[in-house]
Amino acid sequence: MNSQSGLVTLWTQGDAVTRAVALLLLAMSLASWVIILIKALNLRQITVQARATEKFWQARDFAEGLRELGGDASNPFLQLATRGQEVDAHVQPQQGARHLNDSLDISDWVTRCLRNSIDDSTAQLQSGMAVLASVGSTAPFVGLFGTVWGIYHALLAIGVAGQSTIDKVAGPIGEALIMTALGLAVAIPAVLGYNALVRGNKGVIGKLNRFAYDLHALFVTGARVGSTSSFSSARVLPLRKA
Repeated sequence: MNSQSGLVTLWTQGDAVTRAVALLLLAMSLASWVIILIKALNLRQITVQARATEKFWQARDFAEGLRELGGDASNPFLQLATRGQEVDAHVQPQQGARHLNDSLDISDWVTRCLRNSIDDSTAQLQSGMAVLASVGSTAPFVGLFGTVWGIYHALLAIGVAGQSTIDKVAGPIGEALIMTALGLAVAIPAVLGYNALVRGNKGVIGKLNRFAYDLHALFVTGARVGSTSSFSSARVLPLRKA
């Protein structure tokens, strides 16, 4: 009996519960692979976008720097820069007007808004990760349940037939054990994909934090941290330039 015939026999001879378990494992596998592929492509795209941040710092002004980051609205680095620009313009003193943000200095206000942007990007990066974690932790047990259910019905059928020789027992029980193997086949890629994506997300979040730190220094002091050039240098973006 090969694995293909075993799966076919398991499906044709199984009851509604066995088929439901098999379909559930299939759905879990498809969901995990779709999430892994989408998130991997997303991480690759963000890695490319992160390289554009150096061009941002080499731009002549802020507007040109934003163009260097690209026009993709989902770019988390572009979102950080845009959010920082918006809050910088918002907290400028307005003649004869008092606002709640007047009690905060520009450093606190910029920090708060940049942190909110990073939190939004982090939530976007982590979307779907709970599905992978759930599949990786529950798929083996779903497969084990299918195995136990299949063995139970196989033993009932053998008891009714009155044949308990090894050749009569091995086939049905072996087919039921396929459910455990299927559960492991679903869980292992989900766990490996989850670990790889978590590692990639940590790298992206680290880059976002570094970029936000430099933006914070730009909006508060007028220059990127670590820059020794004068404000007229191409490596330093003038503050509050749209």
